[in-house]
Amino acid sequence: MPQAAHELMEGKTIDYLINEQIRDKEVRVIGPEGNQLGVMSIKDARAAAEEADLDLVRVSPNAKPPVCKIIDYGKFRYEISRKEKEAKKKQKVVEIKEVRLSPNIEENDLNTKINQARKFLEKGNRVKVTLRFRGRELAYVNQNKPILDDFAEKLSDISVIDKPAKFEGRSMTMFLAAKSSK
Repeated sequence: MPQAAHELMEGKTIDYLINEQIRDKEVRVIGPEGNQLGVMSIKDARAAAEEADLDLVRVSPNAKPPVCKIIDYGKFRYEISRKEKEAKKKQKVVEIKEVRLSPNIEENDLNTKINQARKFLEKGNRVKVTLRFRGRELAYVNQNKPILDDFAEKLSDISVIDKPAKFEGRSMTMFLAAKSSK
């Protein structure tokens, strides 16, 4: 007999209890072809599963009454692992790329940084734009906020401001995300 499985789906662990491990008095049973057999006692459900030479698997423990399926447990676990692999293939990891600026940046240097950020956004990454202040530059923080606003404005055709400019410690940061193409 197979042991209880601990499957990981969407970050949650799901316990699949099998046959004798199911302790509920009554369960809703779904047959091998996917048809509903109705609510029955656990003894009757186990008997129906044994008669079909398959396993009784509790697939929805939180339902009232819990839902059990009469299926081949090995095949069931294989299907779940295959679906998880497919979901992982389709998943895209979004990286955060950083572009650092200083308050006394020249126009050409700013354009270079904008082009760099544009490349990151076109690849689907988020961009963290950091305006770093050193020494006496900290006294003029508010006068330099337009640098970040100008940066976001020049990239507004392909990006949106994910998190607006925020002053933290010795730097002001802003996050840009690529516009979703719908």
